[in-house]
Amino acid sequence: MPMHRIPERHDIPRAQALAERAFATVERFLHIEAVSGIVLVAAAVIALLWANSPYAASYDALWHAPLSVGIGSYVFSQSLHFWINDALMTVFFLVVGMEIRREMHEGALSDLRQAALPVGAAIGGVVAPALIYLAMNGTAERQHGWAVPTATDIAFAVGVLALLGRAVPNGVRVFLLALAIIDDIFAILIIALFYSGGLDVAGFAIAGLGIALLLGMQRIGVGSALAYAVPGVILWSGLLKAGIHPTLAGVVLGLLTPVRSRPMREKPRELVSRIAKDLAQHEEGSQDEQLVRPARQLRLAQRELLPPVVRVQLALHPWVAYLIMPAFALANAGVSLGGVNLADAGPQQTMLGVALALVLGKPLGVVAVSVLMVRLGWGRLPPDTAWSGIVLVGLLAGIGFTMAIFIALLAFKDAQLLDAAKLGVLLGSLIAAVLGLGWGAACARRRRLQ
Repeated sequence: MPMHRIPERHDIPRAQALAERAFATVERFLHIEAVSGIVLVAAAVIALLWANSPYAASYDALWHAPLSVGIGSYVFSQSLHFWINDALMTVFFLVVGMEIRREMHEGALSDLRQAALPVGAAIGGVVAPALIYLAMNGTAERQHGWAVPTATDIAFAVGVLALLGRAVPNGVRVFLLALAIIDDIFAILIIALFYSGGLDVAGFAIAGLGIALLLGMQRIGVGSALAYAVPGVILWSGLLKAGIHPTLAGVVLGLLTPVRSRPMREKPRELVSRIAKDLAQHEEGSQDEQLVRPARQLRLAQRELLPPVVRVQLALHPWVAYLIMPAFALANAGVSLGGVNLADAGPQQTMLGVALALVLGKPLGVVAVSVLMVRLGWGRLPPDTAWSGIVLVGLLAGIGFTMAIFIALLAFKDAQLLDAAKLGVLLGSLIAAVLGLGWGAACARRRRLQ
């Protein structure tokens, strides 16, 4: 009978063992979807309290503080608010673009029959809120904000759904994810078509150069994600000069991220296995120089075990969920309640239009179009999903926090209307979250009693 050699174990310092355990716990904690939603809400609450406190002046001063980047005589100076909304949020849109790319490759958007229902529901969830908002806002200036209540916040909505635990069927969660991703596609198209400035041909040339460099690097097999920051910056600069919102550079980069690992002479798993065998044959006292080449090959194989679209998304997720989105909420959710004149018809109707469109328009559009498509045979309900689950998705789709505030910043130049729209987003998202939690809990209780 062959004897299996038991690997020799070495004791490590107690402090190191405790640190490893702590880091593992933190890593598990950071990947809990509900936690990122709580952090996002906390950032918004802090912003509201700060903007309505005796220190409100410091809130405005912070976000308008200039931050400069330059080389030699060339200096690019913008406010901290710009760097968060137009630069950091590009990384957020990069993750959104990669989520769309993955879904198109192997997810809910890869099969037309499977994607039909969430696509139709998402269209209903865009049209119904827009119509409700336009019905309540007649002036041209206020009508420019029609798209504010059309967007769904993926992280927030999925985080609220996670609070309901295992009582929610997996089909409902998949349907919500697909709908939110399709919703983001529509939001991106809306921003590009309706909320971009005058177009500059020179900017498109610069953006084209960035895309050409990106594709060329992929062609020659550049695998380091950090190297693609160069064409990313060129693309971002080009879109900024062209008059298109520069954060859309993130979407373009995400959609162009490869869904397969780069070609290698050996498959990554086989390479890892071979190197592991080679290293096992090295004696304990081997020279470090002898290990340099296999160590380099091992790092390359380890990197290519996951395709870039998965690897980069996993690496960026904690930064987006716990830094970029909370920073965006902190910089933009600070509405001075005393500074908004809700007695005036303009701000009042803007706020009510956004809030009602999110709370009523989203579930109405999602459910009505879903019922119509199923009745006509153009789509089918996800497995293990009842109509109560579709209603739950519709209610949670009314949480439009991040993307809705982002569109409001593009839609309104008037400070009163902008703050009123933000209040409507916060109020509508809060009510939608509470209604979704209540409906989900009631459905779970009903299933337990059956």
